[in-house]
Amino acid sequence: MSDTSPAEPIVLDVWCELQCPDCRAALDDLRSLRERYGDRLELRLRHFPLEKHKHSFAAAQAAEEAAVQGQVWPYVEAVLGRVEELDGKGEALLVETARELGLDAEEFDTALIDGRHILIVDADQAEGKAIGVTGTPTYVIDGERLDGGKSQEGLRERIERIVDRLLAAQDGTP
Repeated sequence: MSDTSPAEPIVLDVWCELQCPDCRAALDDLRSLRERYGDRLELRLRHFPLEKHKHSFAAAQAAEEAAVQGQVWPYVEAVLGRVEELDGKGEALLVETARELGLDAEEFDTALIDGRHILIVDADQAEGKAIGVTGTPTYVIDGERLDGGKSQEGLRERIERIVDRLLAAQDGTP
């Protein structure tokens, strides 16, 4: 057996907003990337709630609670699958989705009331603004920002080229 530790995964920051139809459209690309790279690519959820969506800030907090409970991406996918419903139901839908996924819904409710995840969401939003994120989804990998809010066209392929290059460098292949 080799005594070298496995290489650190490549990190893809996914600046997302859970009331955003474009983010929902990007889910297929994210699933494909997870399938292709497995543990070698870490999709890291970053929050960028937009003012035009009144429940997006609460949804970002709920996603952080899902992360605490170990189910961030299943939760994100479930909420994004119901963006229209979120507009009407608001926080009740966020708690209901947690319950449907077998998460501790009471803890979600409490987290939304006590605001325990607000600082994380605020920090993500501030960092996003600082690096030029203006809409969602936006991806950042190896210092390169890819804006998916205007068009998803060709983005997955661009991300794959960057990941392949970074993995080849890690593996020591030209």
